[in-house]
Amino acid sequence: MAPKAFLFLLATSLLVTTRVSSKHEELNVKVVYAKPPAPAPPVEVPTPVPPVKPPPPAFVPPVKTPPPVSVPPVKPPPPAYVPPVKTPPPVSVPPVKPPPPAYVPPVKTPPPPPAYVPPVKTPPPVSVPPVKPPPPAYVPPVKTPPPVSVPPVKPPPPAYVPPVKPPVNPPATAPVPPVRSIADCAPLCDNRCKDHSRKNICTRACKTCCARCRCVPPGTFGNREKCGKCYTDMTTHGNRIKCP
Repeated sequence: MAPKAFLFLLATSLLVTTRVSSKHEELNVKVVYAKPPAPAPPVEVPTPVPPVKPPPPAFVPPVKTPPPVSVPPVKPPPPAYVPPVKTPPPVSVPPVKPPPPAYVPPVKTPPPPPAYVPPVKTPPPVSVPPVKPPPPAYVPPVKTPPPVSVPPVKPPPPAYVPPVKPPVNPPATAPVPPVRSIADCAPLCDNRCKDHSRKNICTRACKTCCARCRCVPPGTFGNREKCGKCYTDMTTHGNRIKCP
């Protein structure tokens, strides 16, 4: 009931405020000398419908279930008496002998009469006149041409084959002198550049290569490959071979 009363009070307060606001608007309109608009009809708040209580459920008396009916057990009827059937004794059948085979007299077939063959007359031989073979055709004799005299062909003289000389082994080169320190480079480079036209430049380049590669080729020229790629691939700033 409290919420319903609250709703009723809220509705009445809204109605009063709307009426007060409408009266205030009428006063304002009179000051402006204008006809006030027709006041809105009051909103009638529908009266709350009292809640309808559902009717109490009808009383249904409990239904008593009848007690189960006891059915007496039914006994099956006893089996009907069947008298035993006596089998009759087997009847002895006498053995039946087969009848003897009937006698059939042998039938003699008469020999067939010989067929008559009339004699055949051979015709007389026809005489054929002898045929003479034609004479052989005349074949003129063929003259054989005289043999052509072929001058004897002299075989060409054998080509001159120069004698093959056995390869001469190149002289054995001296072994690469060992370089243990930079001090060993000076005498080896002096020996390497002794026949060079510019001995000082050759000796300076040889000492640089010896210090880097730790090797000086034997002899005064060649044998550069014995010191490896370090010696053969070293170049100057102008991309020329550096090591002599």
